[in-house]
Amino acid sequence: MRTPTVLIIDDEKNLVSSLMFSLEEEGMTVFAAYDGKSGLTEIEKRTPDVVLLDLKLPDQSGFEVLDQVQALPAPPITIMISAHGDTRAAVEAVKKGAQDYITKPFDLDELILLIQRNHKHRQLTEEVAYRREREADVHGLVGHSSAMRKLLDQVERIGKSSARTVLLQGPSGSGKTLIAKALHATKDRAAPFVSVNCASLPENLLEAELFGAEKGAYTGADKRRTGLVELANGGTLFLDEIGELPLPLQAKLLTFLETHRFRAVGGQKEIEADLRVIAASNRDLQTEAQTGAFREDLFYRLNVMPLTIPSLAERRDDIPMLASNFATELAAQEGCRPINLSSETLTTLCNYDWPGNIRELRNTIERLTILHAGESINVDQLPPEITKSAPQIKTSIADNDVERNEKNGSLTSEIAKREAQCILDALAQSNGRKGDAANSLGISRHALKRRMQKLGLTGDEL
Repeated sequence: MRTPTVLIIDDEKNLVSSLMFSLEEEGMTVFAAYDGKSGLTEIEKRTPDVVLLDLKLPDQSGFEVLDQVQALPAPPITIMISAHGDTRAAVEAVKKGAQDYITKPFDLDELILLIQRNHKHRQLTEEVAYRREREADVHGLVGHSSAMRKLLDQVERIGKSSARTVLLQGPSGSGKTLIAKALHATKDRAAPFVSVNCASLPENLLEAELFGAEKGAYTGADKRRTGLVELANGGTLFLDEIGELPLPLQAKLLTFLETHRFRAVGGQKEIEADLRVIAASNRDLQTEAQTGAFREDLFYRLNVMPLTIPSLAERRDDIPMLASNFATELAAQEGCRPINLSSETLTTLCNYDWPGNIRELRNTIERLTILHAGESINVDQLPPEITKSAPQIKTSIADNDVERNEKNGSLTSEIAKREAQCILDALAQSNGRKGDAANSLGISRHALKRRMQKLGLTGDEL
């Protein structure tokens, strides 16, 4: 873990000098302020990881400074410094939001340990929060179907590569944004991820949005505008629906991809940006390039690393797990008990073609969660467009399996069998560790335990 940046706010200059020397010896970057006002200015300017704040300052109390620090959107770790015998005030400061306190005179090794421990705890907390956010973001990537296993393997390989351009093609709602985020997170999650839907902005504003504009470049441009390309420098720029990009702007984008340089609207100076561009479209860009609707040279420049996102109809084996994940997630979001999907309901969901793909599935589960919280969902509670497809048996199981299931009326048991096999595969890959298996399946440990009980699995089957 990286070493912290520390700001000391204390009016005892000798003490501050001694602390700065000792902390810098530990590899920390240290700044100082000698009163509350300048301390708050330094916090805004430096954004330190840790603030050592004296309770008694010449211009205001440490409590007043602490209140203003805690009001910041992302307050730093604050460790209060109190005089000997003033422990009660230090404890009160912790109640107000400070992470810890230390009393004068203190041992330097004790203070260093205090800083390191609090900083490590903050970093671990942020890492856990990031992982939870990432897990919530990638439900659409959950799946053990052959189509998804192949896609996830490609995402892992391309994400870690040095490829500067990736082209995602697939139907609307299939999860192209999720794939773009996964590609970005695989490479460097801390770097910026900037996205824009090229179809959502007026043509006359799109160039300025992407490349920025100098002051006075157009009516209403009363100050310089930083473009998304510049904001994404060092990270990833995701251009969704790139097929909607006007042809003149396609030429400018091509020049940037080839030179990594661009000019803002109304600007003369070239700006350099080092980033990965991920473009996505639900249209056949190769065909459009051949007809002139999309620049052919830009298509081939983007198509260095193509990824085709399968429709949900091409990965029907994943529908039970996706539906279960969405039910759990949306119940937590709505503050209610999750719905339970009966075997017949799951069969019907697997038979439906899902023209809206993962987005439509999630919307369906959300509707059911709001209207039937905690209930067991039967087929007649599904939307009519889904139940109309019930008589048609369409799954990604091999044709001979489908025929056998149709004859025996055992499609439901086949789905349960395949879900059980997914769980057993995950347990085998994690050497029987249920927590790791649950993570790989994109569900909680409790949800895994519940699914295993429902399917009659004990884990001894391995």
